[in-house]
Amino acid sequence: MAITRKTFLIQLASGGWVLAGSACGGGGDGPAPPVTGCSASIAGNHGHVLTIPSADLNSTVDMSYDIHGTADHTHTVTFSAAQLAQLKAGTSVSVNSTMTLAHNHAISERCT
Repeated sequence: MAITRKTFLIQLASGGWVLAGSACGGGGDGPAPPVTGCSASIAGNHGHVLTIPSADLNSTVDMSYDIHGTADHTHTVTFSAAQLAQLKAGTSVSVNSTMTLAHNHAISERCT
């Protein structure tokens, strides 16, 4: 017996049906959830910003980023392909920026 859209919506709204996905007790067989964003903690920060595009987390080569932001100078930060894979997996990664004006910055990055 086929149900009408109206019957379906009434049953759904009244709680007459439980959606199959709500009882899922799955154990990790599905794909990992997509990365929604990365955030950096920059030690001794004075206006620097690090942005890693989510597409870069699939890179098979090292990637470098300029962290200029609103500071009056810039630094570069490089993540190896292995570190980018760690970020994609949700692991925190720590790196150091290049030296500029007699200082550098320790950076801890995490993507979720």
